[in-house]
Amino acid sequence: MIQIAHIESGYAEKFGVPRQSNLAPAPGRIVFEPEFRNFDALRGLEGFSHIWVIWEFSENGPKWEPTVRPPRLGGNRRMGVFATRSTFRPNALGLSCVRVEGIGKDPQVGPVILVSGADMVDGTPIYDIKPYVRYADCHPDAVCGWVDELEDKRLEVVWGQASSPRGFEAVRKELGEILSLDPRPQYVDDPEREFGMAYSGYNVKFKVSGSVLTVTDVSRKG
Repeated sequence: MIQIAHIESGYAEKFGVPRQSNLAPAPGRIVFEPEFRNFDALRGLEGFSHIWVIWEFSENGPKWEPTVRPPRLGGNRRMGVFATRSTFRPNALGLSCVRVEGIGKDPQVGPVILVSGADMVDGTPIYDIKPYVRYADCHPDAVCGWVDELEDKRLEVVWGQASSPRGFEAVRKELGEILSLDPRPQYVDDPEREFGMAYSGYNVKFKVSGSVLTVTDVSRKG
């Protein structure tokens, strides 16, 4: 299998990345490897609103098990790995449907696909891209097993007394969307515990009490 591209995103590490694509409209771009920097390969793609991206869980180790603990079940119930989208799979491949925001030309790297809603760490290897086709890919009557039992709950994000470093306002809205998804491990419920994540060049610290996430500090990374 040949790597054709990689993603550039604001997610510097696994912690904080949404558990599915399109849950948060964070921007990113797909940059092709040198041998695939050919605009002919993207001819016609400008007419599609979404694409499927096949990529590698490159931050994982090689270990996999037949059953896993899905985070949305609180980390306490086991399901078969093939009944989940767990990152720990025999072939460590991810599948994401992302929105195409545009196709650009970078003077250094050639054609790039501008996307939003990606759930990939910065630098993630990409192995294939396919257009999303509504008549074949959309199934309104689909049944989703144990996932249908879960509520789609979001946290209220409060910025508290956190400072705003120069330039932070440009990413504050998209970061708020990401934090509202509750990046914490689902089995952790300690209102005094402070968590931290890196996003788009900033380090963010926060606490969660009930349904409210309070940002306690924002600083430039590095």
